Amino acid sequence: MIVALAHEADRPGFLTLAAEVEHWFGPMVDEPGFHAALDAHIAAGLALVVREDAGRPGLLGGLLFGVEPPVHHVHWLVVSAAARGRGVGRALMAQATRRFVRGPGSIELITFGADHPGAIEGGSRAFYASLGFVAAEPAEPGPEGGSRQVFRRTVGAEPSPDRY
Repeated sequence: MIVALAHEADRPGFLTLAAEVEHWFGPMVDEPGFHAALDAHIAAGLALVVREDAGRPGLLGGLLFGVEPPVHHVHWLVVSAAARGRGVGRALMAQATRRFVRGPGSIELITFGADHPGAIEGGSRAFYASLGFVAAEPAEPGPEGGSRQVFRRTVGAEPSPDRY
């Protein structure tokens, strides 16, 4: 599996991924704000993708990252339903940590609250916990009204690739 920096040509693949999870995250595909965020992350070199096998179009997963040391942010991580459980999310997180995290600090993200259907069906909370993230304070509800929670992981001066 190859994780690569996203390019403008990956934009339709990101929108396909977004369409798969709008029922959990709220509207994205037709939202100008999502398009602007996607474009900004791609332009800044802070978007990663796992592409389908050669000869098959599409993305298996995508990630948008934010670097504001000492705090780093996973802004968005989605794995195609067909690729979940195959290590795509783990590979995206490992590559993001290697590429973007510098020095000691933390990686933070907001995921579904424990009572949100996406937490169970999508497995996000268990996934992040398996990577060493710890549930922290509640966050503002998502655009669809569902609960959200901050997850945080402390990182040292050198990321540990064996965590993934």
